[in-house]
Amino acid sequence: MAQDYTQLATDIIKYVGGPSNINKVIHCISRLRFYLKDETKADNAKLTNLNGVAGAIYNAGLGQYQVVIGPAVEDVYDAVIAQLGDDVVDDAATREVVEATQAQAKAARPTNLWGWIVRGFQLLIGTITGSMIPIIGLLAASGILKGFLTLFTSNLHWIDTKSTTFVIINAMGDSTFYFLPILVGYTAAKQLHSEPITVAAIAGVLVHPSIAALWAAPTKGMATLLGIPLNATFFGLPIHIPQYTYSIFPIIFAAWLARPVGNWLKKVLPLSLRSIFQPLFTLFIVASVVLVLMGPVISMISAGFAAVINFLVTANEAIAGLVLGAFYQTLVIFGLHWMIVPIVSNDIAMTGHSVLNGLINFTMIAQAAGALAVWAKSKRADIKGLAMAGALSGFAGVTEPAMYGINLKYGHVFWMSSIGSAVGCFVAGLFHIDMFGFSGSLIGFPSFFSAQNPNNIWIYLIASVITIVVSFTCVYLWGFSDADLDKVKGAQKKNVFKATA
Repeated sequence: MAQDYTQLATDIIKYVGGPSNINKVIHCISRLRFYLKDETKADNAKLTNLNGVAGAIYNAGLGQYQVVIGPAVEDVYDAVIAQLGDDVVDDAATREVVEATQAQAKAARPTNLWGWIVRGFQLLIGTITGSMIPIIGLLAASGILKGFLTLFTSNLHWIDTKSTTFVIINAMGDSTFYFLPILVGYTAAKQLHSEPITVAAIAGVLVHPSIAALWAAPTKGMATLLGIPLNATFFGLPIHIPQYTYSIFPIIFAAWLARPVGNWLKKVLPLSLRSIFQPLFTLFIVASVVLVLMGPVISMISAGFAAVINFLVTANEAIAGLVLGAFYQTLVIFGLHWMIVPIVSNDIAMTGHSVLNGLINFTMIAQAAGALAVWAKSKRADIKGLAMAGALSGFAGVTEPAMYGINLKYGHVFWMSSIGSAVGCFVAGLFHIDMFGFSGSLIGFPSFFSAQNPNNIWIYLIASVITIVVSFTCVYLWGFSDADLDKVKGAQKKNVFKATA
């Protein structure tokens, strides 16, 4: 379905000072470039907050007020011209600047494989954080609610886990995470200029109860691929359906793929059929690709990581803690941790405890401590509020608000936090930490009490303090400053289609 940019064009015209303030408008491959009578009339803050605008800046050298749009710039330009009229058009200048910025973009491309990998990773992280920013507050609130529910059930025993009160409150806290692919699908589609409603519908397929049931069903006796059970078929092709709830990477991939698929359908479908069949075919094609391709790929990669981690935990708990502490939250970003979760579940179900879960616990504490350091160091009220919400949620066992709202977005907060995580996990592994429940981070401290090993709770407390101190110190000294805020301004709207301009 073609996106209507009329309202966006109206808002842009309004916030650059209105039609009477505009002499000429041209565009390059990612920006609208206005020649204004008075550039001080442009409202930079309101422009940058518009959905569809990735930034705005006045280039004094060129005498242009530039509004960063991205790949939809031509469509937005056409909508602007439709409202202003042809008097502001300068086709020759537009062709010249498009050719110049295309040459600039080509020159800025990496010249080797490592350069492309780094650039791709930076764009991917920018897209992930930008897609998550609109729902960070909701994630933080849900994480804190889940933390309180754990406190009132497992710790204080004020609420019976078999009661309908628990069921209702648990649904309130869990709904954001269970339906996270739908929320992220919508925001990612807006960022990547796909059709948001169509991508949200694709996400609905991934978390549909019947799809979730395929993952949850017993797999004994099924055919496997590199140890991964092929628990479904699609037109006779054996495939693996993993756990898609709580995941974000598959639906961001879907949002990326939906744009070229939708644009191609827009070209080949007759106008009279487009409104129905473009979203229909986009949903079918993209959902099929995600289910057939992403499920097996993610599952095989995560199974490999799980096998390595399980081997390390068995062979040397301290080394396992070092590796797990450094990289576990990176696995979470890409949804590659789901093959580790069954190992934890099986450990607890069979033995009543899990060393692996005990180590994972400190990776959550570290990310929360990193966000806390940002709160302590920043002088910006909005950042301090977001960082504190992320820290509280992380200490309550839900790291997404801290990771996507702060740690991945600003400077080296995530990696500095991971140093503290590695140190804390190493210490915990060195003294043979164990865990006797699922609930982790600071809110899950009762899971570390053990009648057989009274020292276990002290190991937990010592390792937690070390994790917090190292993560906090690394982030405070080397991972963040308020200057980083300017460097990533507009990063929440950055996407993998954005061109250099």
